[in-house]
Amino acid sequence: MQRYLRGAVAIVLGAATILSHAGPLRDKLQERRAARAASEASVLRDIPYGSDPRQRFDVHLPAQQASGAPVIFMVHGGGWRTGGKAETAVVQHKAPYFTGRGYVFISINYRMLPDADPWQQAQDVALALAAAQAKAREWNADPRRFVLMGHSAGAHLVALLAADPALAPGSSWLGTVALDSGALDVPDIMEQRHMRLYDEAFGADPAFWRKVSPLHALRPGAQPFLLVCSSQRDRACRQAHDFARRVQATGARAEVLEQDKSHREINLQLGADPAYTGAVQAFLDSLR
Repeated sequence: MQRYLRGAVAIVLGAATILSHAGPLRDKLQERRAARAASEASVLRDIPYGSDPRQRFDVHLPAQQASGAPVIFMVHGGGWRTGGKAETAVVQHKAPYFTGRGYVFISINYRMLPDADPWQQAQDVALALAAAQAKAREWNADPRRFVLMGHSAGAHLVALLAADPALAPGSSWLGTVALDSGALDVPDIMEQRHMRLYDEAFGADPAFWRKVSPLHALRPGAQPFLLVCSSQRDRACRQAHDFARRVQATGARAEVLEQDKSHREINLQLGADPAYTGAVQAFLDSLR
């Protein structure tokens, strides 16, 4: 009898162990499948959308190219002065994750300070978006299924376009994912103690602050927003919630996703952290 009981307990404990590892094991298998798919994917590099050497984008194509693929249109950060479309934090996990799920992943460069201020940078993003949508069918992508995504300064730029679609005439998108935006309410930042990089980007003219502030540019009819913010940066989440409330007041949809991650981790771990990535994916799925 005791031998029987010991055997039964062992079976139960073994089953519990298997179940406790089922989630992580499943996640690992999904990561491996995505990595394998990404390794088979191709990248079209340095496609021009203007005459400046910075006006280029890369297109990461899924290995299995189904017609009408959705598109992630990614804008890198870097304080409006540095950064690039092929940086590790921009593409290492995002590109394989999204192409492994049938998305086309586009990562763009744009002109930077001191050659172009944030308003001109937003115009570059709009120009790149128009060029990518014009070519989308060449990559079996659907120009009507674009999602704007950006990190830090890039999140500010996509939020600015998404707040007022008239800034990107002729283009459309399903929604916007802002990854720990560098600025959603520019006057609020400039009127308080702030880092020098904001002076370099936005100068001293309050009229310009409002012009390049997504909160002040917001017009009715915006497409859905997902505002990811680092809970380690109080101002970032405060501005995200303030912006979301303003969007909601226009009758549009906006969600805030707080993450206990650093500013860089918000960018780097999308596509790698299962829970975080799953929350972003749920938003993307809702846009379909």
